[in-house]
Amino acid sequence: MAERLEEASNKQVVLRDYVSGFPKESDFEVRTSKVRLNVAEGSKSVVVKNLYLSCDPYMRSRMRNLTGSYVPPYTPGSPITGNGVARVIDSGHPNYMKGDLVWGITGWEEYSLITEPETLFKIEHTDVPLSYYTGILGKFIPSISFKLLEVQTTKVRLSSSFSHPNKKAFNLFNVEWPHRLRM
Repeated sequence: MAERLEEASNKQVVLRDYVSGFPKESDFEVRTSKVRLNVAEGSKSVVVKNLYLSCDPYMRSRMRNLTGSYVPPYTPGSPITGNGVARVIDSGHPNYMKGDLVWGITGWEEYSLITEPETLFKIEHTDVPLSYYTGILGKFIPSISFKLLEVQTTKVRLSSSFSHPNKKAFNLFNVEWPHRLRM
């Protein structure tokens, strides 16, 4: 039986080069490439459609070429990665079926190929906004440098004194500022 090949356009947020100082709009670019929407036969990979992407403080250190950091730096020219919520489009893994909602590390792109789906978590509770899984429901939050002021039904708000140097750049990518990137 011939393997079906489906492709789609895939918008990606890419780090142009390592950043020195505060990240700025010119440090990023939006690229469009083609992506296969199905996994290769016999693969345990999962293809997902990203719904929500997280923008977290630790990501700033990944934009630099630091040695000895607790997280590896991003690779310039490649999509940025971070926590995301996604819907499974195709799966070769027995624990994930088409249509399942998952959260875990994904690319800042419309579609991601997850080659290690054991790092994903299936979302069983959809009675809360899915975007919460990129933050308060999706990960342990150790001490953070800003204060959560209030949690509303649809978004997390930060103190009005909070100012992110990349606010303008993230707004280019249709961000529900300050925390969620919607694709």
